[in-house]
Amino acid sequence: MPDNQTDTPSQPFIVPFATEPGFAALGAQFYTRLRPTPLPSPYLVDIAPAAAALLGWDTDVATRQEFIETFVGNAVPDWADPLASVYSGHQFGVWAGQLGDGRAIRLAQASTPAGPWEIQLKGAGLTPYSRMADGRAVLRSSIREYLCSEAMAALGVPTTRALSIVGSDAPVRRETIETSAVVTRLSPTFIRFGHFEHFAAHDDVASLRQLADFVIDNFMPACRETPQPYLALLREASLRTADLVAHWQAVGFCHGVMNTDNMSILGLTIDYGPFGFLDAFDANHICNHSDTQGRYAYSQQPQVAFWNLHCLAQALLPLWLDRNATDSEAAREAAVASAREALDPFRDRYASEFFRHYRGKLGLHAPAGGDKEDEPLLTGLFQLLHEQRVDYTLFWRNLARISSADGSQDAPVRDLFLDRAAWDAWAAGYRTRLQAEQSDDASRRAAMLAVNPKYVLRNHLAETAIRAAREKDFSEVQRLLAVLSRPFDEQPEAESYAALPPDWASGLEVSCSS
Repeated sequence: MPDNQTDTPSQPFIVPFATEPGFAALGAQFYTRLRPTPLPSPYLVDIAPAAAALLGWDTDVATRQEFIETFVGNAVPDWADPLASVYSGHQFGVWAGQLGDGRAIRLAQASTPAGPWEIQLKGAGLTPYSRMADGRAVLRSSIREYLCSEAMAALGVPTTRALSIVGSDAPVRRETIETSAVVTRLSPTFIRFGHFEHFAAHDDVASLRQLADFVIDNFMPACRETPQPYLALLREASLRTADLVAHWQAVGFCHGVMNTDNMSILGLTIDYGPFGFLDAFDANHICNHSDTQGRYAYSQQPQVAFWNLHCLAQALLPLWLDRNATDSEAAREAAVASAREALDPFRDRYASEFFRHYRGKLGLHAPAGGDKEDEPLLTGLFQLLHEQRVDYTLFWRNLARISSADGSQDAPVRDLFLDRAAWDAWAAGYRTRLQAEQSDDASRRAAMLAVNPKYVLRNHLAETAIRAAREKDFSEVQRLLAVLSRPFDEQPEAESYAALPPDWASGLEVSCSS
């Protein structure tokens, strides 16, 4: 990792990629062009090697002052076309009207061998969509988003990426006075469900169609080959969202604020705010202190995703609604029925992905009788984990090491349960299942360790890195990123990062200001 010393800006800042208009080609109704607001005396916090590689860079590029000035928003290079996009959305189930990039400014779209990557600065200053906010991000939230974006990518969960954090001592008021930071985010596109809701709410069908065509032509070309491309777009978004949320549940990730404006049309994890990974398993865990009703609790994420997809369907409805039909009510009913049909696969896809992930976590093959055969085993396990408040990550990691023959190797996982007898009862059924498919312990163990991470971004780990960073010590951010980039490896030197959370971790709270 580079340190915070920078060389002089004596060489031109040459990027290793071409740029293309991308979202900027859509037209002025979709965005406002504006420059980022400069921050004084910026300094590098960190750069992520894996994200830098997506753009063809190594981390040495961050030692240059031009990099720091560009990715804090102080300098706008020739290849950039900065803009903030407009969208709308439902927040906590209530229509919020117009929203938009209130503190994010897209610099450009890079064209790379791996496809397009939009480069966006989060915390780059006021935009026309800031809604009484200051347009800034704080160091605390920037570190959390940076680390989790890259951690989720390493876990294999679809996500936006984070290239770098650049900090400044410029003050920002949240609950207290904090310092500023800009995190550079990467994504093939930042288009959200809320972009479609915006134009539907304004009855701007032409722009709605233009946006849908842009997504289809650039990201879902197979939809164009179907009789109803816009219905195919809705179906594809539904399937990708089902896949995403099933993966969240499997790794124990809670998004915390699943508003429709925080849902990616590509099925990516986007907008890391009050997120959290489960420590002690609680099916009803609420990671967002602002979510007083528990709308976005861990157990509710699949249903909320489906609700959000209905909002997307409502927004897209005009694209296949025949407004010239003689019987307009009949035409609308037919259009609604088509939307429901496009959304129908969500539940089956989610269930299929859910069982696929959890069979992998359990080291089991698919039963001949289908997913239903595994329901009692999984239901009993979740009930047991919930009642005993067992550490979610440690449970799965230690489960891999038990014997399918007897309980002689159960201690590491059995000791996580206060009620040892309850564990013994469930484990007996699990062993019966393993023996029935003649499971080989060595190969099963290897397969389970490859899908059950040892390291996730627990809140207390992020908090430790944040506290050090406030004192200008960024080594813990860098060290934690390195550990999280290899979540399935043993990493004996990093054993403390896989331990049970300390007592003080239970007092940590994250909210929408996080």
